[in-house]
Amino acid sequence: MLWIEYFQCSCREFNTKQWAISRQMRLSYFCFVKGKFYKYQGTGNDFVVLDGRDWSHDWNEKQVQLICSRKWGVGSDGLIVVKPHASLDFEMVFFNPDGSQSFCGNGSRVAVSFFNRFFKDQGNFNFMAIDGEHSAKMEGHEVEVKMKNVQGGFTWESGCFLNTGSPHVIVPHSELESLDILLEGRRVRYHADFANHNGTNVNFVQFGERGLEVRTYERGVEDETLSCGTGVTAAGLYYLEQKKMSGSVSIQTRGGQLEVRADRKGSFEFENVYLKGGAEFVFEGVWEV
Repeated sequence: MLWIEYFQCSCREFNTKQWAISRQMRLSYFCFVKGKFYKYQGTGNDFVVLDGRDWSHDWNEKQVQLICSRKWGVGSDGLIVVKPHASLDFEMVFFNPDGSQSFCGNGSRVAVSFFNRFFKDQGNFNFMAIDGEHSAKMEGHEVEVKMKNVQGGFTWESGCFLNTGSPHVIVPHSELESLDILLEGRRVRYHADFANHNGTNVNFVQFGERGLEVRTYERGVEDETLSCGTGVTAAGLYYLEQKKMSGSVSIQTRGGQLEVRADRKGSFEFENVYLKGGAEFVFEGVWEV
């Protein structure tokens, strides 16, 4: 862990030694950096968002880990840097809390909301992400993002594997509320079957009274999050695959409700995939080290 040295201190040493190490490490990571950050959430999936014009340096893993830390930084499920793009509205660079990069469905909806609030209130957007170009539209607090076409999924145990911009396993479960998600999530996340994907995200789904319900263990966060956009997309596509149909699916997460719609073209093959849900500004502040 990033701050393991702290926990090797005795309780009596902790207060003074903690701040000395914290100051030293923070300075070595950032070298006197000061700038504004914005906190956003998309159905409970929370992010630190930065204006890439103000934060133009290249972020390394330790810097990302620090700003995402809920004890030592701002705290979030990920870091989003919104940067200018030569031909599109913007580029979204997304970091998981461990410093790794990937596409993030809820993060992309948040990036659109941020750009709409602080740059152009225009309704329709085109942006670049790690997996290529995306389009989006915003109405009120709702943002709908067009995801990449999905193919190459396969059945795994009682569920399936799908890559919706990030790798996801869907696991049906009959008792979602009582599920030990850390235990079960880690079993699947590090399974040898997904070693060539650097592990996988894991989504436990249940067809309950509120429709399709999902709980997600996120790779890179290494814990449950209240919502995961690419995971919800995978869960929605799994539902459409089971029904052998195209259409839309309403999905309930612990952070709120999302909608997935897609056209099914064949076995585990989908086009015109969309993810829709709320994305909201929470607060802003200044990060200084």
